Amino acid sequence: MKVTDFDYELPEELIAQHPVEPRDSSRLMILDKESGEVSHVAHFYEIIDQFTDNDVLVFNDTKVIPARLYGHREGSGGKVEVLLLSPCGENRWECLVKPGKKCPIGQTIVFDDRLKGEVVDKTSFGGRIIQFEANGVFDDIIQEIGEMPLPPYIHEKLEDKDRYQTVYAREKGSAAAPTAGLHFTPELLERLKAKGVTLAFVTLHVGLGTFRPVSVDTIEDHEMHSEYYVVTQETADLINNAKAAGKRIIAVGTTSVRTLESATKDGKVQAGHDWTQIFIYPGYQYKIVDALVTNFHLPQSTLLMLISALAGREHCLAAYKEAVEQRYRFFSFGDAMFIR
Repeated sequence: MKVTDFDYELPEELIAQHPVEPRDSSRLMILDKESGEVSHVAHFYEIIDQFTDNDVLVFNDTKVIPARLYGHREGSGGKVEVLLLSPCGENRWECLVKPGKKCPIGQTIVFDDRLKGEVVDKTSFGGRIIQFEANGVFDDIIQEIGEMPLPPYIHEKLEDKDRYQTVYAREKGSAAAPTAGLHFTPELLERLKAKGVTLAFVTLHVGLGTFRPVSVDTIEDHEMHSEYYVVTQETADLINNAKAAGKRIIAVGTTSVRTLESATKDGKVQAGHDWTQIFIYPGYQYKIVDALVTNFHLPQSTLLMLISALAGREHCLAAYKEAVEQRYRFFSFGDAMFIR
């Protein structure tokens, strides 16, 4: 299957540069995965009408850290940008570094008088392993000097860091937000619970794997980057019991999908923690997830391929064409889609 099979035309002005206020006031498209029928809802908070007490909503509770750091190379003084991707030891992180060519193994990068790091290894995808040395608590320093790692298609500065964070975020470790969750408010979550909808939480720390561009021509040749996930015993039991009872399992965001499908063995979600490289594209048979709340994704992206595995490529591309015609807002701060 060709990567170009997942392309579509998107006017640049439809790429959302800032979130709407309040969070749950974005627009919502509803896509029937069987028929391809599309309907439109004016406000995201009306999604509550799509759910019953026979539904389980599964959220990713990862918390974005201010993972973008700016420093300079010790010796030359040349500027360096570092994006923390995932921890791989005490104060040791897998990172993206720009310019990478000027940061070989052994290069020290100075961020301020409390933090510096040494490049100790390279990764297979062109990144670096950096061992940080902190004069103080590493996490506290990062919180102070780091910037939220907004995607490159967002050009406007985010004034409120919390707007790139879900209201239920609690497990630190992501380099990007699970953006489908940005639409939910505490009030909407309470209304869902009052309606009898079950809420469950998993953790997947979003790194390069979710957003890395596909650089091959044939999607089967693409290799996903590893991302760390956790499923508690409580969540595993809740979902397995719900599935056995015929309830609908609805993932909030593609990262929740990838966690649930990665953690499933012999038809049941297994509690535990692991790294996943799961790549979901058409032909994949979903094991757990029945429906999905998501945003509108980049052309030729692995996320567009993932939703196409759930609803069909033709249905998804037709829905995206209509979304463009209806002037929906796209990507991280954009509008939402419910695939049911």
